[in-house]
Amino acid sequence: MGESRSEPISVFLADDDAALRGAYRKLFERTPGFRCAGEAADGAEAARLVAALRPSVALLDVQMPGTDGLEAARRILTQTSTRVVMLTTFDLDEYVHEALTLGASGFLLKNASPAEVLHAVRTVHAGNAMLAPEVTVRLLDRFAPRRPGERHAFAGHVLSERELQVIRLVARGLSNQEIADELCLSLETVRTYLRRVFAKLDVKDRTHLAVLAYEAGLLHEQR
Repeated sequence: MGESRSEPISVFLADDDAALRGAYRKLFERTPGFRCAGEAADGAEAARLVAALRPSVALLDVQMPGTDGLEAARRILTQTSTRVVMLTTFDLDEYVHEALTLGASGFLLKNASPAEVLHAVRTVHAGNAMLAPEVTVRLLDRFAPRRPGERHAFAGHVLSERELQVIRLVARGLSNQEIADELCLSLETVRTYLRRVFAKLDVKDRTHLAVLAYEAGLLHEQR
């Protein structure tokens, strides 16, 4: 029998900057394990084409003429299983938080290196959150608890200290293996903790969990 090969990760590009789209397209076409599924210059076209093409990952510019990236993300995440990464010039674009809340898998700075772009796509394709390390501190500052009396969205849920540790590490962008190494646990134990946390908090994915952790100020407690 011949050796089976996994399908390449299909990536859709949406940005009104034709030069940037061209650079990304060449990157994915020339890198084994990836392929460019299509591209668009505005959000409406992006949402329509993603619904038709069903790529694995869509890279969406936040600010596009007409229908912006946020509305495009809303449509894509409602209609398809495509994972969404927002592209932004600014690491704290005002729309990024809402995009993450909608279910986007993270965001990527437009000045990211080719290696960082490929890593981001692999990361979200694997089901992990792509929260750029260079902006973690600013994210913590932005999502500081507004009222000390209302600690977080986890109020009313019984979470063990170990579960809270796992949540904090997810919010920092660590993979399951990295969490296992950090806490000296087996990989399967980490997966069990995450399944339990997802069920308790009724969250749909790691990105949603990370957003709640930032909003809750959970990471501020260790600063």
